[in-house]
Order: sequence, then structure tokens, then C-alpha cells
Amino acid sequence: MNHFHTSRIHSFFSILIIISSLFVMLNSCENKKEVRIGQFQIQSDIGYPKMKGSAAFDSISGEYRIQGAGENIWFDKDQFQFISKRISGDFILTARVKFTGEGENEHRKIGMMAREELFGGAAHVSAVVHGDGLAALQYRPERNSDTQEIRANVSVPNMIRLERQGQRFIFSMAVEGEAMQSVELDGSQLSPEVYLGLFVCSHDEDVLEEAIFDNVRLTIPAPDDFVPYQDYIGSQIEILDFESGKLNIIFSSSKSLQAPNWSPDGKSLYYNSDGKIFKLNLADNSSTEINTGFAQNNNNDHVLSLDGLLLGISDHTEDPNHASLIYTLPAEGGTPERLTNESPSYLHGFSPDKQFAVFTGGRNNAEQLDLYKIDLETKEEIQLTDSEGLDDGSEYSADGEFIYFCSTRTGTMQVYRMKPDGTEQTQLTFDDFNDWFPHVSPDGSQLVFISYPKEIAADDHPFYKRVTIRTMASTGGDPKVIAYLYGGQGSMNVFNWSPDGKKIAFVSNTVIE
Repeated sequence: MNHFHTSRIHSFFSILIIISSLFVMLNSCENKKEVRIGQFQIQSDIGYPKMKGSAAFDSISGEYRIQGAGENIWFDKDQFQFISKRISGDFILTARVKFTGEGENEHRKIGMMAREELFGGAAHVSAVVHGDGLAALQYRPERNSDTQEIRANVSVPNMIRLERQGQRFIFSMAVEGEAMQSVELDGSQLSPEVYLGLFVCSHDEDVLEEAIFDNVRLTIPAPDDFVPYQDYIGSQIEILDFESGKLNIIFSSSKSLQAPNWSPDGKSLYYNSDGKIFKLNLADNSSTEINTGFAQNNNNDHVLSLDGLLLGISDHTEDPNHASLIYTLPAEGGTPERLTNESPSYLHGFSPDKQFAVFTGGRNNAEQLDLYKIDLETKEEIQLTDSEGLDDGSEYSADGEFIYFCSTRTGTMQVYRMKPDGTEQTQLTFDDFNDWFPHVSPDGSQLVFISYPKEIAADDHPFYKRVTIRTMASTGGDPKVIAYLYGGQGSMNVFNWSPDGKKIAFVSNTVIE
């Protein structure tokens, strides 16, 4: 009897050992299914949660809809739904995120993750938003160690970004419309090659939670040794819908594409690349080079007249010092007619009646650049500003009542407007950002402009920075962020509104092989 009882105890413990071993094996086994979901190629139920998750991508709306279960992403093991791709080196992953429904557990989690392996106890760094609004950079330093976190001060952010710079990870977040704030982890030992992607965890093994991710952008930044105006990375022409806030990439290239102008008929975008001007047909996204004759060194200061018949360009070909001069030609192409005799001259707009062009110019060997307008027939120049520092980005409102521009006269680059004769110069923005290239909507009610952080010199607008596009009333007010992007120079130097005032076009940048 005792022998039988002892045998049963041994059998019981043997079963426990087998079950425990199976659990460890499951927890250390990679679980992945190779399937294309948008820009991700792998789908995983990490840690084998009780309920299987799912993920889908809608190419029209640009939305990722992810369902996930799992007990938690914490301590020494995780359970959650994860869509990812294998990536090596630095990256910037940005998205707009939200849960669907009220949820069952306030500790449910959504976010972005860089993970060494696809098993429950793998090392990772994650940008996490909880159901109760808590945001934190969470990380497991090494295999099967406890998860740690760095909490952020922003509650319920719906714009999130996870960025890697070598062994430094940065979690940036914002309530949409506001500037991002960041927390960071320096000295991470995460391997150079990781699985990077989006995740959902319900924090309840018996519940599936769902989240939607849109405006997802995976950016590979410029290398550290990149030389401005000599080295370039790829470009994406994007369209932002004002009502929904949705972004849509319509054209990509490994080359530098810059400064999209929307044609007044709404059918095409004009942009520059490799010193040439191109026309992008929005019906089929086909691109055609515009014949600009001898002018083969065009920069990103090109505009269309309000009637869409005249194209103005800024080109370096004829000037002996390779400085910029302004020319006009038919919008469909032709022989350029020189407009300015002196350089440098950078075109930014035409008056609605096509009598004048407004531009940034350096005259009389002056170190400062000021704003001028020039009569298209007589070619007489009229100086509009004469302030210390840089005045740039002049543009008429569609009714011809104002010229909007940006200036460093206060020490930072801010947005201004003035009367067409240069009088009543009035400052419109008053913050720490450096605000460039204001563009006024067709109805005259709104402005959009690109904002650099205060760490960038006020008179510089470099390529390949973390910038925002902001909007506000054309009379001034509190600016609101409408896009968070990696770009800057060439993103929106010139007028970029759609004719109906519902969309804008701009360029973002990433390495494209």
C-alpha cells in the first residue's frame, strides 16, 4: 500500500516536471507566421496566449486593425499579438493609435516594440500606452530578466514614436495636435538586428482587445556621415487630408524629391528632383519631366500662377557664381524667360493677377536676405522688407490682400504677414519653434507651415530632421500640429494646398534601397 502510494507521488511529480518543461519550451519557442500585413511580414502570438490574436491591413484607409489577448508584457515573460519585420540599425517608427471600445482591463497595452526574439522571455524595448492612459518606455534588458520602465508625463497620447539611435532608444508621444515629449533609454544592449513592429496585449487571458494603428511610418534616417547638399536619401510625396488627419503616400523614390506644388485644376503636383521639374499625374501617379530648356539646375523654389498657366522657377545654370536666378515659362514647358537680373533670387509666389512675383533676394552685396516683388512686365524690383537677419518664404493670399512670410528678426524664425506694399508687417507666431514657409489656404482662412525644434539654428532649414507641420488661423492664434515627420528642407517650401482647401501635399524622407 505504501509502495503504491509512493509510486503515485512519483508519477504526479513526473507529470508536473513534464508540464513545467513543456511550459518552458513554449515560452522559449519562437511563434511566427510569415504573412504580409502592410509593411510588416511576420505575425506572432508571443508567449502562446490562451486566445489567438489577429491582424489586418486596409490599404485604402491605411489602418492596421490588431486584436490581441495575453496575460501581460511584464516581469520575465510576455503574452501578446505582434506584427513585425526584421530590421537592422537605426529606425524611426511613428503611428497614430487608439483602442476600440472601453475595454475590460485598464492595464491593457498597445504600442511599438523592438524585440530580439519571438518568444515570451525575449529582450525588448517598447513604447507602451496603457488603457488608463499611462505611457512608458518599457524594456527587458536581457533574456528572461524582469521588465523595467521609464514613465512619461503625457497621459493618453495617441501619437507615438519609437526611435533607435545606436544603443539609445527614444519614446516620443503626444496628444494629437500638440508637440511631442520624450523619454529615453541610453546604453541598451539590444542586438543591432531586431523584430520591429506593433502590438496589442489585453492583460486578461480570456479577453481579446482591439486597436487601430494608422499613419504608420517606418523611417530609416540618414547615416551619421551624410553630407548636406551632397548626399541625399529617398523621398515620399504624401497627401494629408485635413478632416480625417490621414496621410497617404502617393509616390516614392530613392532620389531626392522636393517641394510639391498643387496645380490649380487639382489634377497634378509639380516637384523638383535632380535639378529638373516634374509633373506628377494624380490620376495614375505617373511622373513626367517638364521641359525647362537650358535651365537644368532648378532648386525647390518653383511656383504656379493662380490660373495654372505660368510656371516660375529658380535655377542656377546661367549665373557665373552658380547662384539662383528666377525665370518664367509656360506651365506645360518651354523656353525660360529670365525675370531677375541679380542673384541670389529665390521665387516664392505670384500675385493673383500675375502682375508681380515675390521672392527672397540678396542685393548690393548685403549679407542679409530680404523680400522683394518684381513686376513681370517691366522687371522693376521693389524692396518690401529691410530687417536684420533673414526674411524668406513670401506668398500672396488668393485675394491679394496680404503677403505672408517668415523672418528671424526676433531671434527665432516666426511667421508674419504684411500688406502687398510692405506696410503693416505683423508677427503671427510667438513660440520657441522655428516656423518656416507659411502657406495660406485658397479661402484665406488657414495657414500651414513647417516647424523646426529650437535646437536648429533660426536661419537654417536643413534636410532630414524631426519636424512638424502646423496649422492656425491666417490672423494668428495657437498653432496645432497636423503631421509629425522626418523631413525639413524640400518638404513644403512652396504653396502646397489642394484647390479645394481640403488637403496639402508634402515630402517626407527615408532611406529607400
